[in-house]
Amino acid sequence: MVAVDRGRYTTLIEPERPKGSAQKRKPPQRRLVVAMKARELGRKGIVVGDRVALVGDVSGRPDTLARVVRVEPRTSMLRRSADDTEDTDGIERPVVANADQLVIVTALADPPPRPRMIDRILVAAFDAEIDTLLCLTKSDLAPPDELVALYEPLGVAHVVVHKGGSLDELRDHLTGHISVLVGHSGVGKSTLVNALVPDANRAVSQVNAVTGRGRHTSTSAVALELPEGGWIIDTPGVRSFGLAHVSVETVLAAFPDLNEGTVNCPKGCTHLGDGCALDTLVAEGKADPTRLRSLRRLLSSRDGTPDDSPTTRREAVSDEIS
Repeated sequence: MVAVDRGRYTTLIEPERPKGSAQKRKPPQRRLVVAMKARELGRKGIVVGDRVALVGDVSGRPDTLARVVRVEPRTSMLRRSADDTEDTDGIERPVVANADQLVIVTALADPPPRPRMIDRILVAAFDAEIDTLLCLTKSDLAPPDELVALYEPLGVAHVVVHKGGSLDELRDHLTGHISVLVGHSGVGKSTLVNALVPDANRAVSQVNAVTGRGRHTSTSAVALELPEGGWIIDTPGVRSFGLAHVSVETVLAAFPDLNEGTVNCPKGCTHLGDGCALDTLVAEGKADPTRLRSLRRLLSSRDGTPDDSPTTRREAVSDEIS
């Protein structure tokens, strides 16, 4: 599934190579087929990245329509909650399926970085068991050192780019993978996509000088094939990333060096304050204090505000980078 738009599903069909000599038989061409969801699938969601089975007219000719009758088992599912407030009951919103790498795109300036948003997206990646890459854009406007240092204890790989600069390092990370690009509006995600896939034609816009936010230029997720091999899935810019569906245990599982130490924690421990056995673990020299600070930052982001207001953003950068 390469695109989903208002009940229409655009699927790329890759036919099997015909039996017999490859020299004598030319393999059939890949084609795009537009489909609708079969009624028997009920309310089962279909997202970009899904592998599906089709019936009906699968020729791909104009004005034809196939039907999606089955969604194959997924290897991964990146999800976010509609919100973290009680009245939404943690409603999950699937983002993409079957990606093996999540690229968090964030600008170093214009708009300024939002560490709490990055933290929340990282937690969602841990939940989906997807590898992460931090892509820092607009490095011609601000240095990356402080933000890179903030995520070093988490072992998050990073690349630094700027408009007009080389993307070779980023391409090396993307080649051969199915990567989903996530970031808030205005960070240059669509500009990156257009540079990586020259015929992508993703719309771009400027950051609002008053609010410091970008406008949603990508309105739906779309999968694009890279010339070097692999796929990138561009997603609309997000202003919040709810984590109501993610448990504390899921976050802890991403920290195996600390997780075992929680067996000595009191019942109902939040691992954020007094009485937590992880403090003892660090005091005894059995755990890295920077790792514990990172864990607690992610746990706090899980329970915190989905969005960073200007005031919250200044506080986050001050508290977390200093």
